[in-house]
Amino acid sequence: MTNASFSRSVYYEAFGGPENLRVGDIAMAPVGPDSVVVKVVGVGINPVDFKVERGYLKEAIQTDFPVVIGWDIAGEVLAVGPAITEFQPGDRVFGYARLDTVQHGTAAETVVLPVRVLAKAPRSMDLVRAAAVPLTGLTALQLLRRLDIKNGETVLIHNAAGGVGQFAVQLAVLSGARVIGTASEANHDHLRTLGAEPVGYGPELEPAVKELAPAGVDVVVDLVGQGSLDRSNALVKANARFGSIADGDGVKARGGVYAYCRPSSLDLEHLAELIDNDKLVVDLAQTFDFDHAVEAYQLLEGGHVRGKIVITP
Repeated sequence: MTNASFSRSVYYEAFGGPENLRVGDIAMAPVGPDSVVVKVVGVGINPVDFKVERGYLKEAIQTDFPVVIGWDIAGEVLAVGPAITEFQPGDRVFGYARLDTVQHGTAAETVVLPVRVLAKAPRSMDLVRAAAVPLTGLTALQLLRRLDIKNGETVLIHNAAGGVGQFAVQLAVLSGARVIGTASEANHDHLRTLGAEPVGYGPELEPAVKELAPAGVDVVVDLVGQGSLDRSNALVKANARFGSIADGDGVKARGGVYAYCRPSSLDLEHLAELIDNDKLVVDLAQTFDFDHAVEAYQLLEGGHVRGKIVITP
């Protein structure tokens, strides 16, 4: 099996904003014994992508330029390394490919990835939509698992209509919880279809939650930061549990859980099973081809996107 080859990719050569993104041929990672070569069909994009590109994580993760952007992927297996028994050519896979260094991202026509970041894609879903699942689905699943949400509890989810929020709502409902979710008015009907009771995130938030849950909520899930935990202090029961992906210091000060998503084939398999059993729906906001990746990331960075944006080769 040959190693070095090139793939048409969306990449950047220096830290900066989405305007730095280029499309061109970039060297792929070598194909090692534990590697899977994937023909890419869809790349889910996430706020962490532009945070990495702007250099916000350069002290936490080594960056080697040029960087192919993207961590989410869905596609078809083209070839496998000699140690691989999980997949074979033709298999449909999806994954969250955060690697040990930032360089070989997923926004390419063909990628080489370690087997540990991949799982069989949902059978019932096309691969473009499946690309919208990995990071946001894993983040919600791993956070809610640590919060141990129980049947009958009331859960307040901040930013419930976002990419992570929609999965968190559905997973909390599957746990038997009553879910109150903050969102803009335009997304309230959609949250109702997911099983949540929506409230606004402006001045109406506190009185609306107190009216819905006068005894207080059992769990607060903060997916946005920006003071959401502080605003929740008057809305909780005495022994409420807190979780956040956006305010590590704030949630730890409350004895809560700060969750940083990690790749997990087993968790991806669980999400695929839920999707195939019609227990999770995936909200695909919009798709762009690679040549319009700049516009896709500018839209994402502007905020207020419901669901996920996917770019395609």
